[in-house]
Amino acid sequence: MKNLISWQRSWPHLVAVIGFMILSIAYVSPVLQGKKLTAQDDVQAKGAAREVLDYNKQTGIWSAWTNGMFSGMPAYLVAADYPTSVSTKLGQAINRILPAPANYFLIGMVSAYILFLVLGAGSWLAAIGGVAFAFSAFNVINLEAGHVSQVIAIMYAPGVLAGVILAFRKNWLAGAALTGLFLSLELYANHVQITYYLGIGIIILVIIESVSYIKRGLVKDLTLVLAGLAFAAVVAVGTHTTRLWNAFDYTKETIRGKSELTPRVTAPGAAATADANGSGLDKTYAFTYSYGFGELLTLVIPNAYGGTSYGPLSNTSETYKTLVGRGVDPASALNVIQQQPLYWGDQPIMGGPNYVGIIVFFLFVLGLFIVKNPIKYWAGGVILLYIIWALGKSFAGINYLFFDYFPMFNKFRAMTMVVSLAQLLMVLVGVLALAEIAQKRVEWKEFQKSFLITLGITGGVTLILALMPGVFFNFQGAGDPQYVEQYLMPSTQDKAFAQQIMNSIVQDRAGLMKSDAIRSLIFLLLAAGLVWFAMKDKVKPVLFYGTLLVLVIFDLFGIDKRYLNNEDFVSSYAAQGITTPSPADEQILRDTDPNYRVYDLSSRQGPFNSADASYFHKSLGGYHGAKLRRYQELFERQIATQKPNSNIINMLNTKYILIPDQQGNKVAQTNPGALGNAWFVKSYKVVPNADAEMAALDSLKPKEEAVLDQKFASKLTGLTLQADSTDKISLTSYKPNELIYESNSKSEGLAVFSEIYYNVRDEWKVTIDDKPADMLRANYILRALRVPAGKHTIKFSFEPVSVAVGSKIDLVSSLLLVGLIAGAIFVEVKKKKNTV
Repeated sequence: MKNLISWQRSWPHLVAVIGFMILSIAYVSPVLQGKKLTAQDDVQAKGAAREVLDYNKQTGIWSAWTNGMFSGMPAYLVAADYPTSVSTKLGQAINRILPAPANYFLIGMVSAYILFLVLGAGSWLAAIGGVAFAFSAFNVINLEAGHVSQVIAIMYAPGVLAGVILAFRKNWLAGAALTGLFLSLELYANHVQITYYLGIGIIILVIIESVSYIKRGLVKDLTLVLAGLAFAAVVAVGTHTTRLWNAFDYTKETIRGKSELTPRVTAPGAAATADANGSGLDKTYAFTYSYGFGELLTLVIPNAYGGTSYGPLSNTSETYKTLVGRGVDPASALNVIQQQPLYWGDQPIMGGPNYVGIIVFFLFVLGLFIVKNPIKYWAGGVILLYIIWALGKSFAGINYLFFDYFPMFNKFRAMTMVVSLAQLLMVLVGVLALAEIAQKRVEWKEFQKSFLITLGITGGVTLILALMPGVFFNFQGAGDPQYVEQYLMPSTQDKAFAQQIMNSIVQDRAGLMKSDAIRSLIFLLLAAGLVWFAMKDKVKPVLFYGTLLVLVIFDLFGIDKRYLNNEDFVSSYAAQGITTPSPADEQILRDTDPNYRVYDLSSRQGPFNSADASYFHKSLGGYHGAKLRRYQELFERQIATQKPNSNIINMLNTKYILIPDQQGNKVAQTNPGALGNAWFVKSYKVVPNADAEMAALDSLKPKEEAVLDQKFASKLTGLTLQADSTDKISLTSYKPNELIYESNSKSEGLAVFSEIYYNVRDEWKVTIDDKPADMLRANYILRALRVPAGKHTIKFSFEPVSVAVGSKIDLVSSLLLVGLIAGAIFVEVKKKKNTV
C-alpha cells in the first residue's frame, strides 16, 4: 500500500521529467546525429583555454596561469577544475545527462517545475510554466551566441527561489536544503552577474517575508528560517570558495578594479578605463547595451524592433522588389536580402528579441488582477526594478544613481540580461493565475472584469500595432546613414538608388512589426479563449492543460527557431575544422622556441576581441570580459594608437605578427625586434606614480633601460648597474605555471622578464638558487628582479593561496552541504513514517 501511494504521488513528476527530456532533445534533434552547436563565444572559449587543457591532458595538473592570452593571465578564469567541490562535480554530472544544449533546457524546466510545485501549482501547471520559462527567446538566443554560463545561471535561478519560498511558507529545513543545493549549482554556473541580480531580488523577498513573520509574532519561527537559509547560503558559497576567491582577487586588478592612472576620456571604440571615481567600469562602457523604452514591446512582439542586427528578408519584401525593379538579377537580389540591417534600436549589436511569449504575458497581466497570493506584489515590484535596470541609460536618472552608489553595481555591463529574471517572475505570476482558475479560487464576476481589462490591454496594443505601426514609430535606426555611406553607396555607385534601398529596408522593418503583431494577436486570442472556456467549465481540465501547453510550445518554438535551429549544428568533423591551423599558423608552429608571442592583426574582431590566435600560439591579444587593467591601459595608450610603439611590442617578446593579405588570408611576418624572454638592462629610473611610468614608456628603450614605480624604490637600494656584454639570462624550462631561467653576470644586475606582473596576494613565488627573492614590476606591466653576480638558477612558480587554502574550504563546505541535504531528507522520511 505504501509503495502504491508513493507511486501515485511520484508518477506525474516522473512523466513530467521524461516529457522535458523528450522536448529538449526534440528542439535540438541534430545532437542525436552527433552534431554539435557552434557559437562564436564557444569557439573563443576553446582558444582561450587551449594551453591549459593541453597541459592538463599531458600532466594531469591544472595550471593556475596561462600565457595563451594577453601575454599571460590567471588560467582559472578560462579553465579549471575544483576536485573538492561537490557542487562542481554535481553540476558537471547534471550537464552530462543530455548532450548540450538539450541539457540546459532540461535544467531550466526541472528547476522551474520545482518552483511552481512549491507555490502550490499542480504538476500540469508546473510543467507548462517550466516549458514557458526554459524556452523563452532570451535563453535560446544566448545559447546560439555561446553565452553558456549565463544561461546555466538563469536556468538554476528558479530552484534557488523555490528553496527560499519553501523555507518561509512550509518547511524551514527542507527549504534550507533546497536553497543550499540550487544556490551551489547556481554558483557552479560561474556567472556572478546573473547571481547578483537574482540575489537582490531574493533579499527583497526575505525582507518582506521577515516583516510578515514579525507582524504575526512568529519571531522564533523567523529565527529558524533565517538561520537555516543563512547556513545554506554559507555552505553553498563555501563549496565554491576557490573559484570565488580567485575571482575576487583577480577582479581588483582588472578593468573592474581601480586604476592608478589619472582618468581620461577613452578613445572611440576603446574598452573601459576607470570610471569617474577611479573604480569599477566606465559608465559609458557599462551602459552601452541598454533597452530603449520602445524595445520593451519585444517582450510580446518579437520583431517589433527588427529582431537581429542583420537578418534575412523574403522575396516578397520591399527591399527585394526595389532591387529587382532597378534591374538587379533576381538570384543576386535574393542573396543580398539574406543579410540586411533589420534591428533599428540603439544597441550596437542585437542577437534577437527577449520574447517572453504573448501567452505568458497575457497570463502575467491577468495574474496581477486575480492572484490572491501576496507573492505577486513582490514579483511585480522586482519585475519593475529589473526592467528599469535593463533600460540602462534610457532610464539614466535612476540607473546612474545605482551605478554610483549601489554596492557592486558598477562592476557589471550589459545589464539588459537582467530581463531574463523579469521573465521568470512573469511566468511565476502567470502560473499562479492559472492555479487560481484551475482551483476555482476566483469568482466569476471578478474574473470576467479582470479578463476583459487584461485582454483590452494586451490585445489592444497588439491590434493597434498590427493595423498602424507607422503612427507610433519611424523604424529608422541611428546607424542607417552610416550603412548607406559605407555599404550601399559603394555597392550601387548611385546615391538615389542607395537611399531608395534604405527606404525599402525601413518599410520592411515596419512590415516585420506588423506581421509579428498579427501573429501575437492570434496566439493571444486562442489562449484567452481557452482560459475563458476553462473558467466556464466548457472544457475538461486535461484538454485545457494539454492545449495550453501545445500553444505555449508553438508560440515560443516559432520564435526560437528563427535563431537557434538545425542549421546551427555541424558534424563533429566540421566542428574540428574551425580550429584547423592556417598555413601561416603552421609556419609559426615550426618554431621550437618554447615561449614567444604572436600579435594577431588578421582577425576581423580585432586582436583584443579574438582568441583565435590563442588556440595555436601565445598571443598578445585574446577574448575575455575581464582583462587586466594595466595590460588594457598599456594596449590602449601604447599599441592601439595611430602610431603603435614598436618598443612596447618588442618588450612583449612579439616574435611574429599575423596580418591579412589582399584575399583576407593570414600571413605571418617575423618581428626581428622581439627582445626575447629576459634580458639585463644597463640602467633604470624610478618615477613617482603610474602616470609618470606610462609617460616614460613613450621614449623608453626597453632593451637598454627600465622604468619602475616609486613603490619599488626600497627594493632597489644600493643597486648600481655595471653592464657587461657577456651578461646573459635565458629561459631553460617552460611550463604555464613555472618558468626557470639561468643567469650569468659579472656583477649584480637588474633583469627584466617578458612576463606579466601579477601579484595580488604574492601568487608568484620567486627563488634564486632556491632562496626567496623579491619580484619587482618594471615598464608598467613586466616582471623584474635583482640578480646577484655569478651563475644562478631563477624560478618563477605560480602558487595562489586561494587555490591551496580554498580547496580545503571547498571540501569542508561540501561535507556540510551534503549533511544539510541528508538531514532534511531524514527528517521528512521520519515525519511520513510517523503519520502513516
